[in-house]
Amino acid sequence: MIGVTLDIDVEAAALRHPERLALTVPEGRLTYGDLAERSDRAAAGLAASGIARGDRVAVLLPNGWQAVVAVQAVMRAGAALVPLNPTLKADRLAQILGDAGARGLITDSRSLGLVAEARAIDPSLPAPAGMDERLGDAPSLLERGDGARPPAARPLGSDLAALIYTSGSTGRPKGVTLSHANMAFTVGSIATYLEVRPDDVTLSALSLSYGYGLYQALCSWRVGARLVLERGVTFPGRIVQLLESEQVTMLPGVPTIFGLLTGLPGIEERELPALRAITNAGAALPEALLRRIRDVFPDAAVFAMYGQTEAQRIAYMPPGEIERRPRSVGVAIPGTEVWVRSEDGGEAAPGEVGELIVRGPHVMQGYWNAPEATERRLERGAWPWERVLATGDLFYRDEEGFLFFVARQDDIVKSRGEKVAPREVEEVLCEVPGVRDAAVVGVSDPILGQALHAHVAPADAIRMDERGMQAFCAQHLEAHKVPQRITVHDELPTNGSNKVDRLALKALGEPSHA
Repeated sequence: MIGVTLDIDVEAAALRHPERLALTVPEGRLTYGDLAERSDRAAAGLAASGIARGDRVAVLLPNGWQAVVAVQAVMRAGAALVPLNPTLKADRLAQILGDAGARGLITDSRSLGLVAEARAIDPSLPAPAGMDERLGDAPSLLERGDGARPPAARPLGSDLAALIYTSGSTGRPKGVTLSHANMAFTVGSIATYLEVRPDDVTLSALSLSYGYGLYQALCSWRVGARLVLERGVTFPGRIVQLLESEQVTMLPGVPTIFGLLTGLPGIEERELPALRAITNAGAALPEALLRRIRDVFPDAAVFAMYGQTEAQRIAYMPPGEIERRPRSVGVAIPGTEVWVRSEDGGEAAPGEVGELIVRGPHVMQGYWNAPEATERRLERGAWPWERVLATGDLFYRDEEGFLFFVARQDDIVKSRGEKVAPREVEEVLCEVPGVRDAAVVGVSDPILGQALHAHVAPADAIRMDERGMQAFCAQHLEAHKVPQRITVHDELPTNGSNKVDRLALKALGEPSHA
């Protein structure tokens, strides 16, 4: 069967530059030739296990070479990737694997107990297979693939490439279906505006189970660059050491990661001449944190970005504009269009808040097993065959077309009969001296309808004064936007994608938990 090369695997780079370094992990380094050889063996192992083109195969592994090889093997086998975070609970794992109809599950011995719990809930779930060790009596995929060739059939652009489940920030996670053409286009667009080069070195502590983390690898493979992969930021000092020792040129992150890094003592004194770009997505950068990033990494261009799993990347801020518009997420990524839709269905005027609509080859195919949800989010486009994405996020644009995020429609708090966008309050709280991170949620209140409950994390061990923070908010916000309650945490809770877990914070503030 004749297919097409979609540039989201290592094959092309391995043919061109087999000796070039592709991956650095704590266990060692792999060249593109090494990575391709192991991926082909694992793909052959999947085929020997009965995995066929179009089957869904889940990868439940922490960041490391095994996870990278597993992702590549699934693609090479023509199957559809279902990336999962090993921190999932058993009931959620069973729910996702069952919904996806997964035919295969690649994991390691550390997750065997979790998998056993999930299979006790649903005995029909697939038995686990391993990458580098035996799991019970089953040989690893690399052993199964010894001496065999990977499947010859290559996927078409319209074939399912990945089934990525949303983090469930608003409830039950949904499976976002992405075709090979979806992902290849997105990788190309991102690599274009970031100007990713073969000599780039990207340091990522973002999980490969998270779209933002996965696309760090895909962009590196597209151009033959190197990925330095860490398992998280439990020790932020190690990230700084790697920035120096590996001569890292690109550092992707989210606000919680950048808050930790820029709060390290003496960080301003470290010289990082190779670092040329910092990228942020997943959550908006508070303006105070943006200033801190610029102070700590003065020679790096900062790319503020916005996206959703349903289209992965939607907008980016050209670094040359960020000083003029520090709260903007920029413009549509290359090859796509966006607009703000007003309540009457037309295009909103500059300054008018409405729902962001997205058009382009990156828009998902729909939600897996959820036709009603798909119908709500994918609307008829300019052509009979086209669908555009209704994001559910509120934005406005300025006179020059730059986009400004207001809030998710589901996050808007209605207090005292007024609508409050949490981000506006969070921006003010982050201006309070000593505040490193802030999140605002609405909780049930018999008088107000919803009360604003703010959660903050201080820098270092600074003691925060709740009443003082409320007074600061009262100086800078209208009365209905001042939080009725402020809770101080050592760290704000985060989900598997390193974003603040608003559902957990909301549960803490509800009357039954107060």
